[in-house]
Amino acid sequence: MTGVLIVDDDTQLLRALRINLTARGYTVSTADGRSELCAAADRRPDVVMLDLGLPDLDGTDVITELRTFTPAPIIVLSARTDSTDKVHALDRGADDYVTKPFGVDELVARLRAAVRRATAPVSPADAEVPLQAGDLLIDLGAKIVCRGGQQVRLTTTEWSILELLARNHGKLVSRSQLLHHIWGPAERKETSYLRVYLAQLRHKLEDDPAHPRRHLITEAGMGYRFRA
Repeated sequence: MTGVLIVDDDTQLLRALRINLTARGYTVSTADGRSELCAAADRRPDVVMLDLGLPDLDGTDVITELRTFTPAPIIVLSARTDSTDKVHALDRGADDYVTKPFGVDELVARLRAAVRRATAPVSPADAEVPLQAGDLLIDLGAKIVCRGGQQVRLTTTEWSILELLARNHGKLVSRSQLLHHIWGPAERKETSYLRVYLAQLRHKLEDDPAHPRRHLITEAGMGYRFRA
């Protein structure tokens, strides 16, 4: 069973999520402060759901700390709607950002997608020659990307986007294709999420993130293209 750790100081929300996720077959542990978080994190959850506004913790610092020992997907649950908060959380290593209030069905869909991306098996077809693109080396089988000989750490969501673009290098990949690939059949309409993730990828992979001319190209109104 998939283990989910929920970190939030809203006791009613914790109770509601525990009931709903347990009913759907997940093993749920909760924490509302530092001591509970440390104890729960020791059990190595498969997914972490994290509120940024905790009374004795800075949520973005928690993301940074978690990323020192676990690759588990991190889904931020937050009432903060400012794009700066979203970018900061994603840059620290979060895989998704859900704004409160949210519907449980939507959250569960995001959870399923995060687990699917993190546990996707490598098929024999993936045992292929790594893609060389300038100073980037993308090993699709090993799920590793290096820039200038140094490995670049990507979140599972960032990797999913890069993987789809790299597998279709030179071809236009529409926004709807990317949304479907990341979040599944329940396609999201908000393309702003893609812009945030692409900005993070460019920051990590492009020489000039503000003017990407080498690899991650935006086709206005249509989608994105990876140029090798």
